[in-house]
Formats: sequence, C-alpha cells, structure tokens
Amino acid sequence: MKASKVAYKPFGMAMGALSGALAGALFKQTWKKLRHEEDAPDATDEHRSWREVLSAAVLQGAIFAGVKAAVDRGGATATRRLTGTWPG
Repeated sequence: MKASKVAYKPFGMAMGALSGALAGALFKQTWKKLRHEEDAPDATDEHRSWREVLSAAVLQGAIFAGVKAAVDRGGATATRRLTGTWPG
C-alpha cells in the first residue's frame, strides 16, 4: 500500500465523520423548510404514509451521498495539493 494511502486513512475517516454530521444537519434543515416539521418520518411510524416515509428516505440519501462525495473529493484534492499524489 502506498504511503500516501496510509497517511490519508485517518484524515479520510475524520472527514467521513464530519461529512455525516454536516449531511445530517443539512437534511434536518431541508426537511424543516419543505415540510415545516422538526423531524422526518420514521419508517415504522404507522401515522405516516408510504409517500412521506419514502420521500424522506430518498431525500436523506441524496443529501448524504452528495455531501460525502463533495467532502471526499475535496479531501483528495487537498491531499494532492499538499503531497503531490492522489490518495486513491
């Protein structure tokens, strides 16, 4: 395994945790603006429709994937700038 990959691992893990927290906060704010509710529906909430539950899940997944991709790409780009090599 390349030294740059080994060195990137702890940084990548920390950025992953940060991106999860950021995505969670972004999803919560987005849900509040769209539905004017504090919390998104839980899949097992019998008082919520399939449409509500699946819409929330799809939106949450899209936000998490987008934030993760942006953070991963930014981290890899920063690593290349600092070390001269791509961590992948």
